[in-house]
Amino acid sequence: MLNVVKRDGRQVVFDSNKIFNAIKGAADEIGYDIKQSDILELTQKVIERVENIKIKEISVEEVQNVVEEVLLENGNREIGMAYCTYRKERTKVREIKSDLMKVIEKIGIETDRDNANVGNNYSSKLLRIASESNKWHNLSAMPKKISRAHENGDIYLHDLDSYNLSINCLHIPTKEVLQSGFNTGYGYIRPPKRIESAAELSCILLQSTQNDMFGGQAHPDFDNDMAEFIEPTRQQIRHEYEEIGVTSDKLDENVEKKLVKIVGQSMQGIVYNLNTMHSRAGSQVPFSSINIGIPKSKDAALVCEIFLKEYEKGLGNGEQPIFPNIIFRVKEGVNRNENDPYYYLFKLACRVAAKRMNPTFMNIDADFNKEYYDKGYIPATMGCRTYIMSNINGEPGVKGRGNIAPTTVNLPRIGILAKGDVDKFFELLHSRLEIAKESLLHRYNVLKKLKVKDLPFVVGQNLMKGSENLKPDDSIEPVLKQGTWGVGFIGLAETLVALTGHHHGETEESKELGFKIISYIRDYLDDLKKHIKLNWSCYATPAEGLSGKFIVKDKAIFGEIPGVTDKDYYTNSYHIPVGFDISIKEKINIEAPYHKLCNGGHISYIELDDYGDEETIMNIVKYAYESTNINYIGINFHIRYCRDCGEYLDASDMKCPKCSSHDIQGISRVTGYLSLDERFGAGKAAERADRVSQGTGIHCYK
Repeated sequence: MLNVVKRDGRQVVFDSNKIFNAIKGAADEIGYDIKQSDILELTQKVIERVENIKIKEISVEEVQNVVEEVLLENGNREIGMAYCTYRKERTKVREIKSDLMKVIEKIGIETDRDNANVGNNYSSKLLRIASESNKWHNLSAMPKKISRAHENGDIYLHDLDSYNLSINCLHIPTKEVLQSGFNTGYGYIRPPKRIESAAELSCILLQSTQNDMFGGQAHPDFDNDMAEFIEPTRQQIRHEYEEIGVTSDKLDENVEKKLVKIVGQSMQGIVYNLNTMHSRAGSQVPFSSINIGIPKSKDAALVCEIFLKEYEKGLGNGEQPIFPNIIFRVKEGVNRNENDPYYYLFKLACRVAAKRMNPTFMNIDADFNKEYYDKGYIPATMGCRTYIMSNINGEPGVKGRGNIAPTTVNLPRIGILAKGDVDKFFELLHSRLEIAKESLLHRYNVLKKLKVKDLPFVVGQNLMKGSENLKPDDSIEPVLKQGTWGVGFIGLAETLVALTGHHHGETEESKELGFKIISYIRDYLDDLKKHIKLNWSCYATPAEGLSGKFIVKDKAIFGEIPGVTDKDYYTNSYHIPVGFDISIKEKINIEAPYHKLCNGGHISYIELDDYGDEETIMNIVKYAYESTNINYIGINFHIRYCRDCGEYLDASDMKCPKCSSHDIQGISRVTGYLSLDERFGAGKAAERADRVSQGTGIHCYK
């Protein structure tokens, strides 16, 4: 009779069924086909090895060591590595959760009141709950099937530390909130009467919103919203001049000069504020996006023009502003062609982008945008690429809406497990989509327990659609029905290599299969939307940190597979691999169709090997928007400037040509936002080093 000593010291009789189930479970985790007879044979080998030890009791860890040894020695490396990985993850959970669970449970309900200045919102709770500990709390509280899929790397639950605390991102109804006034918790802020106050309060809106959320925030129609405060400012200036006796023949000219100066100062203040003011308990500046370019009036055009010029100037010494991410929306008949009334704004946007990498560009003539534009809704997006327009539970549009939460599927792993069998691939993909769905439904049921007072600004002040008429103790569930629930994917290129030996930039076969795979995901989610009345969406995952996480797990299980797991990252969503030599036109043509499929968010990048120029940027954008249905694109290059004097440097400069300083700052784009080079994670740093400019094969960032 052999006894097994449990971790808590209890002894139980050795049960061979548990060995059988453990091996079967490890195989199931990675979709590995194995016969029951083979599992029985492996189980028997484990039993024989344990018997040969000739002891009366054995620890759980010793039994698990034997299982690992038998699996690895008998040609079942993939199952063995999956079993080993899961053991390690569960050990971490046990070590972390024992001391923290009771405390986290209490804080997750409501923050303590030891400090009167600590509120009850998302940021306040995270002050008490370290991010990593709350991740493990959430993993331990959810169904094992979901937590296991996340731990093993089949799926990824984004922002797990916020799983039970808040929601992702928001397009702020900027004009509406400013015109009604708002309360950040310490008193009512009256509606602004002048552009200076409106500009300053627009930053406060971004900052206060981020304190309630874990993702990004956007002004979805910034130039038009700010234009509401131009005429009142103009009239006040006129009144001031009339009071001091300015003559009538000079009055209009002087008023406009003064107005332009004030708008310039206001827009400069926005750029400065969004790169200095911190939120989330001081941990970061707001992840802000500003949509411009479709002015409905001359005043809106003035705001758009001056904002772009102020951003172009940079910060105090001319340094590159990291925020906001700017989206310039391009539309035929508005600004795209020379005879369009606001063509000069498009040219200016291209000039600024050639120096600053911002703005990025959005195509309002893409058919899925145009259908809403023609109905009076102007589409918008964010640097994090959240896209939201349709709404199964109400009026379409962007204002007051955002993505609630995403889950990402590890596509390359499915490609590896399918071993070239496309039918097998789609069977496995369907099973992963099912678990992604279950994870988001579980998250929905967790989040609907939150009350309005848990998100006191974005819900309590009615910034979010669905929050109308809710009281402080009401559930936020109506808000959850208005946002999107994204199922994302990563590494389509590596998936195709695993299935066919080539990615979608190399062969027509792979190009067709890639489109078929993402179409399958979109069709699954569209069907889900009909049966489960939520705004399910297909999301081209940004994969900022995730790019290096999935591949580490897969490399440990499957080893280095050429073109699949032989790097330190998986390629972003549907993108062509960053190191592949391809022309600008080819890249645009191949990636364009995915924008329509990825209705939860998407972006495509064009890499230049050095700073661009206005004409180059304009030619790229015009080709893309006149020749394809592509929507959201960014032009990338490496920005380098001197930290001491602000001078911009060429790629070959090792020191500042102006002041001879060696203190050089590098800036690149990560996902949709800009970032300092040193803040890139390991996976993204490796990806950045591999980037080549389209059509030249020249490494951009080595």
